[in-house]
Amino acid sequence: MSNFLSISDSGSPSAHLQLASSAPAQDIVSASSGASEQFLRLYLFPNATVLLPIQQLSEVLTLPTERVTPIPHMPDWVMGVYNWRGEILWTVDLGHLCGFMPWYQQATNVSAFPAVILQVRNHKAGSARNQMLGLVVNRVEDIEWCDPEMIQPLPRTAVSPQLAPFLRGYWWKSGGDMLAVLDGEAIIRAMPQS
Repeated sequence: MSNFLSISDSGSPSAHLQLASSAPAQDIVSASSGASEQFLRLYLFPNATVLLPIQQLSEVLTLPTERVTPIPHMPDWVMGVYNWRGEILWTVDLGHLCGFMPWYQQATNVSAFPAVILQVRNHKAGSARNQMLGLVVNRVEDIEWCDPEMIQPLPRTAVSPQLAPFLRGYWWKSGGDMLAVLDGEAIIRAMPQS
């Protein structure tokens, strides 16, 4: 797995930015103390802010809507497939998967979706490939530093049944913000198997 998060606009191959994990912290993150890890903060409509570990992400990009091909007989939250660097990338409406308003019920004149590429190690015997999934979100925000020991579990009854399977816990940020921390492996496991 790479040691950077790549940010690109797939509609414009020349627009490409890489955020190296060795870059000065004050340039790319909200700093905090302790044994911290980097998380990417994502916004899901109508009012959810979630975090995903940077180590489970490989790229942030913009997917043109006309290049996402719907696949029949899939759950509503599966948007379709996208040709990403010559490979088939399944795309998922992360908000819809987690129980929030689906993209198709939001803006009508959307020409592109903001997305992140989730990449987790395949734990099946004999497989050396990583599993990848495009997660469509409403907005990619900032990188946050969070001490994993500060991520607190919530009783499953305190969250919606759609969100609960994907929730690693919550982090109370020093300003009173409560951010949901998602489990990328659980999101990958939710995909229908062939």
